[in-house]
Amino acid sequence: MQEPQILSGFQPLAAAAAPPPRSALVFDACQAGVILRAVLFVEVAVAVAAVFGAQNAWDWLTRLALWTGGALPAVLVWLLAACSLKRPLARLPQHAQNLGGVVLGALAGLYGCGMLALIGLLDPVPWLASAGAGAWLSALVVAGLVLRARARTPAATTARLGELQARIRPHFLFNTLNSAIALVRAEPAKAEALLEDLSDLFRHALVDQGESVTLAAETLLAERYLSIEQVRFGERLRIHWALDPRAAGAQLPPLLLQPLVENAVKHGVEPSASGADVRISTERRGGTVVIKITNTVPGGQGIPGHGLALDNVRDRLNLLHDMQGQFQAGLKDGLYLVRIEIPA
Repeated sequence: MQEPQILSGFQPLAAAAAPPPRSALVFDACQAGVILRAVLFVEVAVAVAAVFGAQNAWDWLTRLALWTGGALPAVLVWLLAACSLKRPLARLPQHAQNLGGVVLGALAGLYGCGMLALIGLLDPVPWLASAGAGAWLSALVVAGLVLRARARTPAATTARLGELQARIRPHFLFNTLNSAIALVRAEPAKAEALLEDLSDLFRHALVDQGESVTLAAETLLAERYLSIEQVRFGERLRIHWALDPRAAGAQLPPLLLQPLVENAVKHGVEPSASGADVRISTERRGGTVVIKITNTVPGGQGIPGHGLALDNVRDRLNLLHDMQGQFQAGLKDGLYLVRIEIPA
């Protein structure tokens, strides 16, 4: 065996463990969830503000309609500008991004005020108040999105620690090393490939890969894991791949697929004397990528678990793709199915 080649998987860790700091856009106004939340938040704020000074319900409705006529175009202009300037803003440090969002909000407030003044609905025209209100509302929206972005860090850290624990589970590591030992003399090339796969799993679990990785990278990692388990279970683990090359560039949180295929092995193959069929498929449908992971279960009935891995996957997917990411899991017709939808 070529021992240096086997150990080479660990060498980049020192350099990759501390990647250089990079800026990231904390308020991505191009996402459908951000657009809906921003519009709803501003509309609620306008409705509450219209209560003050209203004489009756009709007066409140009149004020609400008038102010909505200025606020709604303003917030849409703010979202359009923030989305159009997505790339330049992403290159700025976070405090500059926040300031840019507030400035855009003030300009959007002036735009909404100007729209109402142009059709003669405001006299006098509250330019300063409109700019201040736009800046204040945009600051609240940006602050909410910043807090949401920060929430990704604990979720990603939890997932990474969970994956590391999965890698160093005593029985998993014990079985993998025993399999390699058994293969050293009879099939040294296969033993080397097994250790290389194990090395890659450690490397991916330990290295900070950022906020997202490609579906192709996640698929490769799942293949590494299943290659190890294939040596252990042999014919009991029957793997079927159906990968659409057009879906390879879709973005996923790192270490997302591997826990799902590990669940398929744990609950489908391990408890069954005859093993199980595990199928992984990806398909691009227009602007959406659909990922499916299915496994047969013993007796057609799943073994109940804590569901922690599934909850973690669902939470991290929502943090990255918001309303554009969909996650479903459940038992159907003797198969346990996990279905993920993400933007292409």
